Amino acid sequence: MNTNLSDNNGSHRHEGSHHDHSAGMKALFFSFLLITGFMIVETAGGILSHSLALLSDAGHMLGDSISLGLSLVALVVGAKVPANNRKTFGYRRFEILAALFNGVLLLGISIAIIIEAISRFAHPVAVASSEMMVIAVMGLVINLIAAWLLNRSHSGENLNVKSAMMHVLGDLLGSVGAIAASGLISLFGWQMADPMASVVVSLIIFRSGWSVAKESIDILMESRPGDLNISEIHDRISAVEGVKGIHDLHIWTITSGFLSLSCHLTVDDSVERDMVLKKAEQILSEYKLDHSTIQIEGCSYAYCHSDCTHQKKVLP
Repeated sequence: MNTNLSDNNGSHRHEGSHHDHSAGMKALFFSFLLITGFMIVETAGGILSHSLALLSDAGHMLGDSISLGLSLVALVVGAKVPANNRKTFGYRRFEILAALFNGVLLLGISIAIIIEAISRFAHPVAVASSEMMVIAVMGLVINLIAAWLLNRSHSGENLNVKSAMMHVLGDLLGSVGAIAASGLISLFGWQMADPMASVVVSLIIFRSGWSVAKESIDILMESRPGDLNISEIHDRISAVEGVKGIHDLHIWTITSGFLSLSCHLTVDDSVERDMVLKKAEQILSEYKLDHSTIQIEGCSYAYCHSDCTHQKKVLP
């Protein structure tokens, strides 16, 4: 017997999720416009001032512009394109592919910045600190606005919005680094401050990119969501009256905020199965596992083809 589970508040959560999704799209759109517009300005400023910090930040903003645009497309496609007989979940995971691209792009940008900074250490370039300061301050303001828009959308659980926020925070730190470097150059003539600021920012960007890429890969590999304790869920369902055993338990993420669970329950033949489902449903709703499927089997059922042996190895 296969039964889909959904708690009584599912429709309310769906409405909240839809609102957050729409807010996330609006925040991404306006952030895309801000970042793309200033990226052009910062590129010109970096060329005129010979600042690696500005050019590095502009390169990062170019990556951000591409990534924000792709994230926006992913959210629109995931929400608008319906499921079909071939893609039964629709294009929801396109969001995760876009987030993975964003993470890898951050990693690539950070490595490229470090390589160029090493070259600058060997062959210093005179930097026009005044022009650099003006452009860096403008960049700081633009990135603060973009970060505020993304944070205000309350879509932090969405991996695309999260990766976009990582990009913007990287840009913001880049602007802070450029301001600090331009100040040191202006006050002390220390030209090495420019490539040093680039290296510090690139390391922060690398860490952000690694986090987003790792989380994306975990979802694509259908790993257990990091904030769920599978042993705890296993034990709580096992404790439901009438349940004699649980096996073939899987928990994974379809896309950001869309969790799934499937399992087989062995129940006493005399138990009221609908009551078992109701109690299991109440437990799963506490973990936001609204898209869940339970197969119920009687104690005498001997035809289960699931990999029960493997399950016993990985579960307590």
